[in-house]
Amino acid sequence: MMKQQKKLKEEFKEDEEETETDKLSKLMARDMKSSLNPPELLKKHLEATGGKIITRFPPEPNGYLHLGHAKAMRFCFTSASNNNGHCYLRLDDTNPEKENNEFIESVKENVNWLGYKPWKVTFASDYLQELYEIAIKLIKKGLAYVDDLSKEQISEYREKKRDSPYRNRSVEENLKLFEKMKQGRFEEKECCLRMKIDMQHTNPCMRDPVAYRIKYVPHPHAGSDWCIYPTYDFTHCLNDSLENITHSLCTLEFEIRRDSYYWLLEAAEMYRPFVWEYSRLNVSHIVVSKRKLLQLVNNHCVSGWNDPRMPTIDGLRRRGYTPEAINNFVDRVGVTRRGNENIISISWLENSIRTDLDTKAPRTMSVIDPLKVTLKNVDKDIEIETFLFPKQKEKGGIRKVILSKTIYIEKTDFQEEDNKDFFGLTPKQEVGLKYGGIIKVEEVKKDKNGKVCELICTYSPESKKTKGRIHWIGEKDYVQAEIRLYGYLFLSDDPFHMNEEGVSHDPMDDLNPNSLVVKMGSFVHKDITKGIKKLDL
Repeated sequence: MMKQQKKLKEEFKEDEEETETDKLSKLMARDMKSSLNPPELLKKHLEATGGKIITRFPPEPNGYLHLGHAKAMRFCFTSASNNNGHCYLRLDDTNPEKENNEFIESVKENVNWLGYKPWKVTFASDYLQELYEIAIKLIKKGLAYVDDLSKEQISEYREKKRDSPYRNRSVEENLKLFEKMKQGRFEEKECCLRMKIDMQHTNPCMRDPVAYRIKYVPHPHAGSDWCIYPTYDFTHCLNDSLENITHSLCTLEFEIRRDSYYWLLEAAEMYRPFVWEYSRLNVSHIVVSKRKLLQLVNNHCVSGWNDPRMPTIDGLRRRGYTPEAINNFVDRVGVTRRGNENIISISWLENSIRTDLDTKAPRTMSVIDPLKVTLKNVDKDIEIETFLFPKQKEKGGIRKVILSKTIYIEKTDFQEEDNKDFFGLTPKQEVGLKYGGIIKVEEVKKDKNGKVCELICTYSPESKKTKGRIHWIGEKDYVQAEIRLYGYLFLSDDPFHMNEEGVSHDPMDDLNPNSLVVKMGSFVHKDITKGIKKLDL
């Protein structure tokens, strides 16, 4: 990512001796004529920006941000800040039936938690009046019309490259009908406003996309002043221009919309930003589709958007991920136009948090499935000093643990039969305890069902090499806890993988039934409870 930012800085750095033509050519998006800014528009833009790079992070507040947003957020914010520029946080809120204040506040909180400070926080709906006036301008230019076709008919006509029978309505009739739409004199879906581009175009996004639709839903930010709302295709590029965005950065699935992006700005006679698409983030065992994540929540496959198995920022945060770990991960993945279908191994993500916490998290002890061990030759407590940061002893911090007559080890660290590949405790194989000492089995006690319930062992403080070394917790150090073990939410590396017929797999059929295992009666060191508030999770 740093290389890409350096490239951006070098590519778009302003030079005092550059001509207007040179500056203009830099803002072209791969030789598309419609992306070419007339000198007067470019001059006005440069006066507004002072030549600074201006980007925006434009999520729709219709759900919680996920790991893919973390990549987009980092690229948008750092591309600006590393070049002494600015980045907007712009909430793309033109679908009031899917958006709410909970999602809006969550977006703001996630941006702040990941360490970014927006230059300005804006909403697409802040510009509803300006967008409406641009729509009127297009109608007057004969470049937009009110269509009475249904949604299904519009899709069919666009697929077959057929003109709508309402495409050639007069400017006067379209102005009257659009005003009636604004006044709320039509039912929802009774009609819409479409851009008049080219129904024969090879790019389906150019076949008269919808610009405005009717929605009788209160808006979480704009209130109830409007009953017509612009679409993404109409809003996004216009908002970019109104905010003088220099670099419109988005993922490759939006590349097909670039033709209509520049057509609309040219038709509206507005400044055109430089558009640059990059590959989206795909991580194994993870789905970063907001629609699929919503399906998981609605179907109660998870406890909510902040479930630790979810790839949302809130879910990762609750699982223990730090902002630094997430940002380091997306830095490592980088930004490129290639590899949109490539899947990054989730091990990269897991390594990022291990590396980060290794220097931050003080060590403690726990036993998930406790097996009682009685040390028959230990008559008094033995106090042992342990380092909170074993790999960074200079960092300081010592915890005292007590080895008493009764300790607990993991059930999986004992087995009755010897095995050359087993490094734990057996009746014939002694084992070392973490922090020192060795235990040897003298007797194995079982309950009425024949399960091992207690080991009688002898303890030796001497230090010698053993085949294995296991962790433990003393009876005077532990508190009982419920432990939740979170695995991968999906079984496959690629939950969307295709079958032999080339049909994409439904991720809902790939859910891991053991992605959450709850262990009752686990033991954790009592120090872990210090400063922790009880949460209803």
